[in-house]
Amino acid sequence: MPSPAEAFIPGEATVALRILVCDERPLVGNGLRTLLAAEPDMEVLGATDSGSQAIYLVRSKHPDVVVTGLRLRGMTGADFLLQLRGKNDELEPPIVVYPVGDLKTTLADVIRAGVNGVLSDDAGRAELVSAVRAVARGHALLGPAVARRILDWYRTTDTPVDKALSPAVSRLTGREREVLLLTAQGLSVEDISNRLYIGVATVRTHLYRLRSKLQARDRAQLVSFAYQAGLMRPAGTLDLPR
Repeated sequence: MPSPAEAFIPGEATVALRILVCDERPLVGNGLRTLLAAEPDMEVLGATDSGSQAIYLVRSKHPDVVVTGLRLRGMTGADFLLQLRGKNDELEPPIVVYPVGDLKTTLADVIRAGVNGVLSDDAGRAELVSAVRAVARGHALLGPAVARRILDWYRTTDTPVDKALSPAVSRLTGREREVLLLTAQGLSVEDISNRLYIGVATVRTHLYRLRSKLQARDRAQLVSFAYQAGLMRPAGTLDLPR
């Protein structure tokens, strides 16, 4: 039997992803619940504004994905994530954080907590739905605005070049290096496709090969590699091969 994340095929019967929504703000929580419940492959188990109730629901109803804000009644978002994590190295079930306000002081803590997806407040319905499906498949996903904040941090930080990464860089093809550098600049798959005049499927193939060659779990680790390997100029411009 296919997993809920793998079962979505437009026009066919689906195995629904079971989702729990958590946010202190009723309008936000109910809005997320309505958006997600409208998807044919998603079932919203409930929406709660309470941190303690959210933990109870996760442990009793075993949702496939949790979508949560960083404001919950009775505890901070960080405490909520840590209590869910317990002694495990990874959060179970996978969690998408849909934060409120500026993430500058919380982004590092959220990522260190082991969440699977992080979106900004301006994320649209398509981005939210894609994130839920991605983390349910075991992937990690950072929204474009969140990725830009990480890039800004890298660009303003004196990151030393790790010369031990040079052999890995030398094994990349010219096209793989182009895709890596454009990814590190924060471009989406579609943007890279348009920039390089290649198909979206081809870009995804290059990203898969990059992750395999560089032993990177996700796009965030590809970005980190590009900076640590010294492939990005300090001003953030691309060092694309001529």
